[in-house]
Amino acid sequence: MYKKFTISDYIGYIIAFIFLILFIFVFKLQIIESNKYKNIAEKNIVRIQTIYPTRGEIYDRKYRPIALNKPSYNLYITPGRIADKDSVSIFVSNNFDIHIEEIKKIIHENRYRSYQDILLIQDINYEKMVIISEQLNYYPSLLFKAEKVREYHFENHFTGYTGRITEKEYNTLKEDGYSINSTVGKTGLEKYYEDILRGENGQQVLQVDASGNNLEFFKHNLQVAPKNGDDLILTIDNDLQAYVSSIFPKNKKGSIVVMDIETGGILAYISKPDFDPNLFTGGISTKDWNELISNTDKPMLDRVIHGTYPPGSVYKPIMATLGLDEHEIDPKTKLAKCDGGMWFGNRYFKCWLEKGHGRLAVENAMKYSCDVFFYDLSTRFSLEQLNRYTKQNYLSTRTEIDLPGERRGFFPSRKWYIDNYGKYVGILGHKVNLSIGQGEILVTPLQICAYYAALGNNGVWKQPHLLEKRIEAEHTFKNVFEEKQLPISEETLKLIQHSLYITVNERYGTGTASSIRGIDVYGKTGSAENHMGKQTHSWFSGYALCDRFEIAFNVFVENGGHGGAVSAPLAGKLISYYDGIMK
Repeated sequence: MYKKFTISDYIGYIIAFIFLILFIFVFKLQIIESNKYKNIAEKNIVRIQTIYPTRGEIYDRKYRPIALNKPSYNLYITPGRIADKDSVSIFVSNNFDIHIEEIKKIIHENRYRSYQDILLIQDINYEKMVIISEQLNYYPSLLFKAEKVREYHFENHFTGYTGRITEKEYNTLKEDGYSINSTVGKTGLEKYYEDILRGENGQQVLQVDASGNNLEFFKHNLQVAPKNGDDLILTIDNDLQAYVSSIFPKNKKGSIVVMDIETGGILAYISKPDFDPNLFTGGISTKDWNELISNTDKPMLDRVIHGTYPPGSVYKPIMATLGLDEHEIDPKTKLAKCDGGMWFGNRYFKCWLEKGHGRLAVENAMKYSCDVFFYDLSTRFSLEQLNRYTKQNYLSTRTEIDLPGERRGFFPSRKWYIDNYGKYVGILGHKVNLSIGQGEILVTPLQICAYYAALGNNGVWKQPHLLEKRIEAEHTFKNVFEEKQLPISEETLKLIQHSLYITVNERYGTGTASSIRGIDVYGKTGSAENHMGKQTHSWFSGYALCDRFEIAFNVFVENGGHGGAVSAPLAGKLISYYDGIMK
């Protein structure tokens, strides 16, 4: 006889079945897949937090500040906590110089970083931070953090500046420990030495609750301290830098470089007009950026290494040494008579002195800067010889200074002329023009300064550099830079040195405005015609020796006029000032 099942029996079986299913799932979770879910649980409560290092600071050779870190209040936004994107964007835009669309763009680009704090605004002053903090309870996605930003102590180009990392930079650098909020060097020394200035990240292991609060369960051995960036000690002298900047002609463009002859260290590095790198601290405003890029004087152009120009007569020692060492002339050789110019074919090439200089040997040709002497000398060499010898003296080639983006300059070849003017181009006229630093030849002011420093250093060319040493915690590392030898004989070098000396120190020399009593000043003037204006570029390059110092200099004023009248007096002033601070 079969038992009759009641509703209660059915309910009992169903309940038993449910408990069986639950038992199976619990068994699977706790026994079979326990390790899997244990790891997931630990990931939910254990968080590895990156500890960012302090960026290294920059000082002059006497340990005076150039670029330091200052306290800063920075505003962050957490995308996952945004209640109303439009509302928070309007609030931030109303209180800071940032467009609503820019804020929305940042939020959109970081929409998948839901609970990561994303940097919005840097370098907010304390008073403003306090006022805005009172309203943040309405905007839970916003928060302030006390951090550090760069502060530069004077306007210049060589330090460069730092800025917030871009999405493209982040994708390239994230494997090196950079975050989407990182600050990186954008230009100048800040970029060149980014790896040693930034330091190395540390880490801290935190145990947090569901709200992200630190439960402080881990007390020991779960933190790796960051390694702060190295400090840079430069060769720059802040006093000389400030003085040279102050004497540069107002409303003029150009550059002044001062180098230590013995070491190659840069003592002063001026490019005019300059700009304030502090504009970029915390992000440059649209107004300031538009003013910089629309300024026709191009204040962000570093004319020391990014500007290339025809050197004019400061190039003439190259021709003189080539002629002497190739034995095409000797110290007494007098070339074509200068009557104010010289004919080559059907073209008349003028000398700068209309009445002419007569017939001169090489020393006086340098002293009076006679163009005709060098016109005639150039006919004894091929264009390829001029090209090769110029580069052997490290002109129209990079100096490899420790700055990014240095330009090479240019010296034309026969092939270049054929490619640009046709196969029937006449080379002679171009070569004559090149012999006095005119035409297509282009150099940077730094190349010229390094060349004259080598002439003053008995032919030893020292690599120009800004970094003297770096300080890492308790250790100091001195930088070593390259040196090379100019292709010049000892006898020829002495003659060139004497030519530069009489240019400055004898009557009627073109560089007498730079002469300083008690200091041996050597130099060469240059006045280079150019496409940039009616006035010639004004050059004066040379070096100064005494028992207290040995320095080389290059003074360059775009469309400034005659080198002897404009640039040479500036050189005299800087030499005199440096003598004063070295006593």
